[in-house]
Amino acid sequence: MSVDRGEILRLAESYTDDMVTFLREMIAIPSESAEEKAVIERAKAEMEKVGFDEVKIDGLGNLLGRIGSGPTVIAMDAHLDTVGVGDPSTWIRDPYEGELEDGIVYGRGAGDQEGGMASMVYGAKIIKDLGLGEDTTLWVTGTVMEEDCDGLCWQYLLKEKVLEPEVVVITEPTNLGVYRGQRGRMEMEVRTQGLSAHGSAPERGVNAVYKMAGIIADVEMLNERLTDTADDFLGKGSITISDIRATSPSLCAVADSCTVHLDRRLTRGETLEAAVAQIEALPSVQAVEATVTVLDYAREAYTGLTYPVQKYYPTWTMEEDHPLIVAAAKTAAAVLGEPPRVDKWGFSTNGVATCGLFGVPTVGFGPGHEIHAHSPEDQVPVDHLTKCAAFYAAFPRFYLETRTS
Repeated sequence: MSVDRGEILRLAESYTDDMVTFLREMIAIPSESAEEKAVIERAKAEMEKVGFDEVKIDGLGNLLGRIGSGPTVIAMDAHLDTVGVGDPSTWIRDPYEGELEDGIVYGRGAGDQEGGMASMVYGAKIIKDLGLGEDTTLWVTGTVMEEDCDGLCWQYLLKEKVLEPEVVVITEPTNLGVYRGQRGRMEMEVRTQGLSAHGSAPERGVNAVYKMAGIIADVEMLNERLTDTADDFLGKGSITISDIRATSPSLCAVADSCTVHLDRRLTRGETLEAAVAQIEALPSVQAVEATVTVLDYAREAYTGLTYPVQKYYPTWTMEEDHPLIVAAAKTAAAVLGEPPRVDKWGFSTNGVATCGLFGVPTVGFGPGHEIHAHSPEDQVPVDHLTKCAAFYAAFPRFYLETRTS
């Protein structure tokens, strides 16, 4: 069955107001990680309203909606949790109003990533309207806890065999580009041990914060040295200290421990083991016998389930000539009227699980620009919602044709 680009675009245009309304109603529901129940229920209602063949919620709280029942299983994903607001004074608009101004919807989650959900649901409706679901099963997923732990939701979906897709489309913001990879990341802690004493006589103790000082400087210098391992496509790895804390019996005492939290971004070829070894080899770490730990994540989901995972999120890339990437580029060209930009994300996505851990071919195409993610200017252009809905509607047919050609 061929793809009628004009009819798909016409329907996407006709559903744009519905997408905007749906998106604004999701934005109005605060939905930080592990607190997504209300927004999941709202998205579930929209899937049921437009006529999905099956809608369900899994044990972790992920929303799954199905269109079709063909042998080729395709999944499209948007995480429905958001980061918080931060300092409210930095916002010039109400973060939960979903303000519509000059063709742009603003608010927390607009671009990251509830706009992707709005477009996916109506892309699926177009598939149903035009009978484009022959030979495919499309699962639209609204996943949880991504902002807290990238890919946790998909580790659950794939390990527990809730879904077994052939390919995955991630709808994180790509500014209408086709994205085929990202750097990975991991979280580590470095801890120094001291010995407390009364603050009036610090010479009697061993200050753990002072022991950490050299480590902080060495980590900063390590980040500069990582240019030596830069990848032509993904760029360099990076490391930064994102938190520091200390313990002591009181504020009138010498600190008896100090811990720094490391955010390590991994480019192609860098591994968890090598990244840990780099920190352990720092002269300052060895001099004070600091300990290095890769962290675990074990937070209770809104369903009450805790699904522990290591905080390691692998790098992943797809070759540009892979049938999935070729199909996505063809789909985008048909929708946009010109060849798309093929690129990568600067941040991390659920692809760390789908492709990075499990090897499921993954591609990105989503509304909005990633520069607005996590910012007080979180936003998505309305025309991106329309074009993405058309992309999601047309993609399964383009994928089938490309895979078999």
